[in-house]
Formats: sequence, C-alpha cells, structure tokens
Amino acid sequence: MDINKLEIVEIDETPPALELRPEEIEALADELANYHAEFADLYYRSEQAHWGYKYLQGLMLPIEQKTIQPMAMALEGGNIQAMQQFVGQGRWQDQKLLQKHWQLADETLGEDDAVYVVDESGFPKKGEHSVGVARQWCGVLGKVENCQVGVFGAYVSRHGYTLVDHCLFLPEEWFDDDHRERWEKCGIPEGTTFKTKPELALERLQAVVAHGALRFQWVTCDETYGRSPDFLDGVAGLGRWYFAEVPHNTHVWQTRPQTAVPEWSGRGRRPTKERLLPGEPKSKRVDAIAASLRPEEWQPFLIKEGSKGPMVAQFAFLHGVAVRDELPGADVWIVFRRGLSKDADLKVYLCNAPFDTPRTALVRMAGLRWPVETAIEEAKGGLGMDHYEVRSWLGWHHHMTECLLAHHFLVRCQERLKRGPLH
Repeated sequence: MDINKLEIVEIDETPPALELRPEEIEALADELANYHAEFADLYYRSEQAHWGYKYLQGLMLPIEQKTIQPMAMALEGGNIQAMQQFVGQGRWQDQKLLQKHWQLADETLGEDDAVYVVDESGFPKKGEHSVGVARQWCGVLGKVENCQVGVFGAYVSRHGYTLVDHCLFLPEEWFDDDHRERWEKCGIPEGTTFKTKPELALERLQAVVAHGALRFQWVTCDETYGRSPDFLDGVAGLGRWYFAEVPHNTHVWQTRPQTAVPEWSGRGRRPTKERLLPGEPKSKRVDAIAASLRPEEWQPFLIKEGSKGPMVAQFAFLHGVAVRDELPGADVWIVFRRGLSKDADLKVYLCNAPFDTPRTALVRMAGLRWPVETAIEEAKGGLGMDHYEVRSWLGWHHHMTECLLAHHFLVRCQERLKRGPLH
C-alpha cells in the first residue's frame, strides 16, 4: 500500500510531554515551598506538614536511590527516623491531599472534554512481607512475578498530563486465613474487602466525580477494564463517555434486536424477564465483524502518540449495541484500529459517546492511552515512585500520594514556564 496515495486525516492534539531539565528542577526550590503551602493545612499537625515538605524535596533530589535513608542524608535537616514515621505510620489522610491535588490539577490542565485514563502498574518485590505482594501479572516485567500492583488514574488534556489517583490492589489470596498475620502487620484497615481492579478503578473514579473539582468527559482504559460490563456501565452512570479497548471475543449486535417478555402459558411462574424474540439475530464477536469489513470501510489517520512520534493507522467505525446478560444494552460505537497491512494487529474499542460524535474525536481517544504509561514511567524514573521500602498499607498510599504531588508540581512549573520565568 502506497501511503503517499492515501488521503490521510491528521490528528494533532497530542499533550506536551514533561521535559524539564535537571538544572531547571534544581532552580525551583522557592516554587516548591509555595506549592507545598497549598497542602500544609491539610495535615493534622505542623510537624507532619514539615516532613511532607521534606519528603517532596527528597523526591526532587538528583540522587540515584530515593528511599528514605539516602533522601534524609542528602537533605538539610533530614531525619531518617522522622521521615520513616511520617510516611510509614503517620496518621495523616492522603485523601484530603488528593482532593486538593484534583483542584490544582484542574487549574493547571483542566478542560471540559479532558480524559481520565485508568491503568495499572506493577512494583516488583523480592520478599513476601510488603502489603499486597503476591505472584501476579507484572506489566513492568511482562510476566507473572512477585510484585505489588497499583491501580492509577491519570488526567490528560491538550495542556498536558499528570497522575491524579491511586489505590493498591489486594490479591484474593490476601483475604485467606494464612495472610491474617501479615494483614495485621501491614495495617490493612478492618472491613477491607476483596475488589477486582475494575471495581477499584470505578470506586476511585466515583470519588473523583463526586468531589467535582476535576473536569473531564472521557474515560479510557485497556482490556483489563474494558472487559468488565460493570465498570463500563458504572462510567456511563457517572455521565461520562468511555472509550474502552475490549477483547476480540467480545460480543455485540450491529442492530438492536427486538425483545419481549414471553407470554404466560398458564403454568408455573409468570415470566417477568425480557428475552430475544424468535428469529432475532445472535450477537457477533467483534473480530468476526472486523474480518467482514470491506476495504473502503477503513480510513487512514495520522496520529501523534507521545514519544512514538507520528503513526498512521486505519480505523473503521460502526454503530452497535452492547450485550448485557445476553440481552441488548446501550447503543455503542464499535471502533476498529489496525496498521496499514492486512495482517496488522487489530484493536477494538467500545464507546458510549453519542452517535453524532466526530470520528476524529474517537481517533484522538484511541491515541491517548500513552500519557498514563508515560507519567508512571516519569514518576518511577525521576521521582522514586518505585524506590520505596515501606511495607504498610499507610506507607504505600502515603508514598504514592507524595509522588503524585511531585509529578504535578513539575507539570505545573513547566506549564507556567511557558508564560515566562517563575518568580
């Protein structure tokens, strides 16, 4: 296929990457103090606020290992024991800091049609005593390995991106009797129940929406969450539009089938549930639908996806009906994406946006998953997100909250630097 002969639609709304240089970060000490002052009153005690500031400072340091001991030793006035207590046992509520973070993130990046991206990330661990650690899929390593897994939310707009939420996934085995002692040592709150990753993501998304500070219309996710009808319906119930990658074996209808409550025969219980009427078409797998598309139904688009640069991909768009308990659910877009070759990998998305939504907007959503992965990489590579040595429930969530604040601080500074020098 000759790309030069194709009529390609260009999608150029890629948010800017975080590109602050080390020397620029070192010059932001005063700005960091001003930023932390936004959160100081949300700690219970002034000494907690003090060590919160020190912890943020430590995450900004140009040192190789950002665990507590090297951070404390590199900081003026650093205290290893005090910092350990602050992050590992301190009874400050990171939820309050997150809510303030949502407000500030909206002030920096906010748009009405912004995107909330759901993703997870693994944190490899050698031992078995850290909260939530187990042999499970670790995306960082690309295999099942001993690790912790966090579910994260990122905020993406045309102005940039930043991480805005987090929660720790507790594998189901952590709820058996063999883990009771570790449960207590890690300080997992009583009443905590097992939740799947989609359940955790929806619960956190509901909290963000209920708070009301962070504006967004779209929610995007990969197959882990796209295969969960409860997650997708929950997003729709919040008045948001999901754009979710789904497995190839996902079933849909291309037209809405007719249903009715069967007539009562006079025997047994009177029917109350709707069923498909006789002769109505069965739902189809999305990959089977893709295979039946004609060449002219595919349209090429040029997408600028972060560090990958410009990419050309073909898209096809159909209207369909989601399947819910073998019955028709909501009207959805069925969006297909593949490379230019016929044997290129196929991706399929379902989306509940209105049918008058421009196709360019749908293509834009397909290219906006990278910011959450990039933000996590930036937080791990530059801010010590994966350097922690705390084992407790509080410690994990406290550390992650501070890393989210640190990442947004850099994003905010970069955005403000575009308008001139910081004072």
